[in-house]
Amino acid sequence: MEATVKIEAMITPTLEAMGFDVVRVRFDGGKDAMLQIMAEPSNGGEMTVEHCADISRAVSAILDVEDPIPSAYELQVSSPGMDRPLVRLNDFENYAGNVVKIETKMLIEGRKRFRGKLLGISEQNINLKMDGKDVELPFDQIAEAKLIITDELIAETMRKQAASSETEDKDVSQNA
Repeated sequence: MEATVKIEAMITPTLEAMGFDVVRVRFDGGKDAMLQIMAEPSNGGEMTVEHCADISRAVSAILDVEDPIPSAYELQVSSPGMDRPLVRLNDFENYAGNVVKIETKMLIEGRKRFRGKLLGISEQNINLKMDGKDVELPFDQIAEAKLIITDELIAETMRKQAASSETEDKDVSQNA
């Protein structure tokens, strides 16, 4: 089993119990080895520095016990950011309507790189509108995918953050 898959399986239950979803686990070995954990609040709220610190402490405790990486490494915890990677199949559904950049593992229609408006998913395929044409990419052939920052994405992100802040403010005032 690949180390990142094993690590993700180890940390996911704890992070879910803390109210976070694991977006991606990536390990870059070598002299300056780095384990990157990318997570986000399950409720769609804003990720804070305090959240990253809490996740870092929890993940460190798990990894200290399980010790899945035999060599020294640096642990980095971050949020996906606006130009987030799209990793899970439901990411492609949740971010439909946005512009994406996708790289495939093999040539599809004579190319490996695609950029277009994400239309969503159908079964196990990612649907894009690219140069006025619909393109369907098999999910299992996606090597890498991420959102492209646009004015629309910035506006949508700001709306979500404002809505999240209003919900948190209501929760605080109700508990006071």
